[in-house]
Amino acid sequence: MRYISTRGMAPRVDFEGALFSGYAPDGGLFMPEELPQLSIETLRQWSTLSYPGLVKELCTLFIGPELIPRDVLNGLIDQAFSRFRHREVVHLSRLRNGLNVLELWHGVTYAFKDLSLCCTAQFLQYFLEKKEKHVTVVVGTSGDTGSAAIESVQGAKNMDIIVLLPKGHCTKIQELQMTTVLRENVHVFGVEGNSDELDEPIKAVFADVAFVKKHNLMSLNSINWSRVLVQMAHHFFAYFQCAPSLDMDPLPRVEVVVPTGAAGNLAAGCLAQKMGLPVRLVVAVNRNDIIHRTVQQGDFSLSEAVEQTLASAMDIQVPYNMERIFWLLSGSNSQVTRALMEQFERTHSVSLPKELHSKLSGAVTSESVSDEAITQTMARCWEENKYLLCPHSAVAVSYHYQQTEQQPPRYRPWAPGSLGYSGFQGPFFPPSRGDGSPNKWLY
Repeated sequence: MRYISTRGMAPRVDFEGALFSGYAPDGGLFMPEELPQLSIETLRQWSTLSYPGLVKELCTLFIGPELIPRDVLNGLIDQAFSRFRHREVVHLSRLRNGLNVLELWHGVTYAFKDLSLCCTAQFLQYFLEKKEKHVTVVVGTSGDTGSAAIESVQGAKNMDIIVLLPKGHCTKIQELQMTTVLRENVHVFGVEGNSDELDEPIKAVFADVAFVKKHNLMSLNSINWSRVLVQMAHHFFAYFQCAPSLDMDPLPRVEVVVPTGAAGNLAAGCLAQKMGLPVRLVVAVNRNDIIHRTVQQGDFSLSEAVEQTLASAMDIQVPYNMERIFWLLSGSNSQVTRALMEQFERTHSVSLPKELHSKLSGAVTSESVSDEAITQTMARCWEENKYLLCPHSAVAVSYHYQQTEQQPPRYRPWAPGSLGYSGFQGPFFPPSRGDGSPNKWLY
């Protein structure tokens, strides 16, 4: 499997090259040159697998055995999940009134990013030990990425990590998770500005290829392909848990509601969809609604400022993984993607071409949720289930409650879900009505 830049101006690389690169040299993001197409029979075979089993199958498709032999790969993934608190690693909770919650928060830092980062760190360690190399990881965070990245690499002899923490923009728990790790290879700096503003100098650093090579720099933000790869397993696992039956042809559709900030989990869902997983994606955001406006109107433009909300880890205006989605839905058209993203970087405003917007709105629908709706959702879920939502998960559950209130009971779907203690944990997965067609309210 080879990887190419979304902007088409960088050399092709293998998985190891994509893993260590972060941004491609031309400023784009790495994506697989070809996507495997999964047959109905393959999906049926995968339906019996555990979450770690699905991660192993997906990673086998995208990491060649010449890079990591299958038995070694399996061992790395088992080691990655060994510290998770739940025996299933990921668990689906079925709550009242059709609300199903995919719990992605059973890792050490209680954030869904533990899932992809613990695997990514294992892959990094494998290659670094094999080649006796050292790297310095540079991470900007809106909250949960920093603590999960630190946890995944702390104490490693061949990795140092530098985390840029935006002062006043993370929860106290997340701040303490980052600033109380007393390891020689962990370096945390409080900086002025929000997470979008942090991304600008980080991207400038990675654009300097000679500097990056000299200092062996890399990123563990969701620009890193390995994180998106592992996150695809969320969608497959939830689909198999929620689909009423896999005996029909075509397979039933399942709706996936993803609370998101930088759109990494959404990009993973779009990839799973393109590979043949029959999902309908909904992206749920807080008042920082650039993705919502892009889906609804084709308006990919910055607002005047990032708004601080209760779902603070999603207070993001530059969802950089949308570049991957634009590339994917444009038919891997790097020329179109490069033109869009370069214009966005110059002017902070882009109107999507009509054809691309049509494909985006056909693949994804969206909702923007206020702080008032977040608190109302948290209160309702507690009253009905004695189940505590974090504000980020409540963004997605709010969409579910809106939809179920608008539909008669016989059309109410199984609800979305992924909830967490700190950081945000997407996505939510309601299935079809069981006759092979999606729920009516999906459209």
